[in-house]
Amino acid sequence: MVLFNFDVKRFDIYRKVPKDLTQPTLTGALISVVCVVFMLLLFTSELLHFLSGEVVSDLYVDNPGVSTERIPVYIKITLPRLKCDYVGLDIQDDLGRHEVGFVENTVKNPIGEEGCVFEANFLVNKVPGNFHVSTHSADKQPENIDFAHIIHEVRFGSKIDNPAVPGTFNPLYGRSKIDGNSLESHDYVMKVVPTIYEETNGKELLSYQYTFAYRSYVSFGHGGRVVPALWFRYDLTPITVKYHHKRPPFYSFITTVCAIVGGTFTVAGIVDSFIFTASEIFKKFELGKQS
Repeated sequence: MVLFNFDVKRFDIYRKVPKDLTQPTLTGALISVVCVVFMLLLFTSELLHFLSGEVVSDLYVDNPGVSTERIPVYIKITLPRLKCDYVGLDIQDDLGRHEVGFVENTVKNPIGEEGCVFEANFLVNKVPGNFHVSTHSADKQPENIDFAHIIHEVRFGSKIDNPAVPGTFNPLYGRSKIDGNSLESHDYVMKVVPTIYEETNGKELLSYQYTFAYRSYVSFGHGGRVVPALWFRYDLTPITVKYHHKRPPFYSFITTVCAIVGGTFTVAGIVDSFIFTASEIFKKFELGKQS
């Protein structure tokens, strides 16, 4: 019977070189320090990205009109040339709703002698419609109606404060129409997209982002009198957007870390080898000149 002496150490592909056969250099030390700091920065960045994840979106078809649930709306507008006594909110939609002078959850704060900051929280049906700020519900119409305005917020649904969530949830912010014909009506036509945001704790917020188009025109009422107003016409799309957090798989994180460590060491080794070889050639060249 023949016994084979098998040395497992033969499989070692990381052969060790005795320290007395190696030569440390100042350049190598500097490159090593820079290499370690660089790897730590990349590792920290990758770890934070892995722990926080990213916000991704999904699209699916949903008909917002099939539900009886209403959509909460919030508006805040400054009317610098119209007294609060004349300002009111009217709501209409394709289900036959027609409310003039909606007063529930509305706040009117006078500014200056002839200005008003108008705020309102109300509900609208999930069908096409409009809400408009006007003087239609006033007991007495003012002599001059000027709907010059500054829009602070027009929001549908819940407010999403996470800046990582893309989308246009309040694109009318800062929109102003101060100069122009005082007899004009202002018309904002909005396409509203239902949007669901799933927070990291699993709670879902239902909001609505939208785009808008603007036009102005002169509107005549009964008796030929000009009756301007500030209109917001909306229509809902059947597409729902859902945003949620997604964390990359753990194996992807490990792969990236290995790539960072291996790639950094490889590049640093090439740079160090190049500098060392160049310095040796320069030394030999100097010795040749001296001899």
